[in-house]
Amino acid sequence: MSRSAGPGIGDGPDAVAAVVQRLAVLLSAGVPPQTAWGYLDITPAVSTVTEAVARGAAVTEAIDAAGSAGAAWRALAAAWAVATEAGAPLAPALREFATSLRSLAQAEREIRVALAGPIATARLVMVLPAVAVLFGLALGFNTLEVLTTSPAGIGCLILGLTLLAAGRAWNRRMVKAATPTDPAPGLLFDLVAIALAGGAPLDRARDGAVRAAAERGIVGDEVAIDRVLELSRRAGVPAGELLRSEAEELRRTARSDAQQRAASLSVKLMLPLGACVLPAFMLLGVAPLMLSVISSTVVSF
Repeated sequence: MSRSAGPGIGDGPDAVAAVVQRLAVLLSAGVPPQTAWGYLDITPAVSTVTEAVARGAAVTEAIDAAGSAGAAWRALAAAWAVATEAGAPLAPALREFATSLRSLAQAEREIRVALAGPIATARLVMVLPAVAVLFGLALGFNTLEVLTTSPAGIGCLILGLTLLAAGRAWNRRMVKAATPTDPAPGLLFDLVAIALAGGAPLDRARDGAVRAAAERGIVGDEVAIDRVLELSRRAGVPAGELLRSEAEELRRTARSDAQQRAASLSVKLMLPLGACVLPAFMLLGVAPLMLSVISSTVVSF
């Protein structure tokens, strides 16, 4: 069986979206789902699915077996299971899901870019005390000996390292607080929309999608989903479009919130810098240098 020779497929949302899009095209052309996987690029995750299907496993079970490769594969397994259970047309469902994965990948990229600057700043300032020690050595003063042999130097070393450890822990807590906790905003809404494409009643589609997602570690705001479904009932409009719109809005909100947190983090990082890193810089760099100068002056007399 021939296989495509394109670039390798990874485990991130963008890479999995490429797999899903190709599957959708193959299925639209009439290729059976079990056979379509054999035409994809060879990667560890795709190979796991292809081999499992060749042994007679259901496609959903095969994707689940590859799910350890990443969250995007687990999401694909959930989408495939939901579409199969609901009887939704698989090719259109996969096309919509590929679009969702690409939107999710874009949100991840924008969040990483927003946080990259503050995180790099936090890492950079943590090396300032070490630079101070090296600077003293470059000037010809044995600051390391002062820090490890004299009582005053040992005190500076202990207090400086303590401040550095505190500053590092403080930085990490602030970065963690600024990092989004939901790795896949809106994904559960997309899964419910796929279930509804099969024509299932709202409640049944909702419960099936939530169950399939929970089995694969995908969580979401079920209360918000219920509100969207209730709006669909009251307004008499298709719930699928409302759910997809809400999913996209959640991803936009996640991007905006991440950018705001990153901007705030840039300012907040000044706190551990002033309270911990700069004093550690003085204790590990400046104080030993001064002690070394005083010691050499006293010896010369």
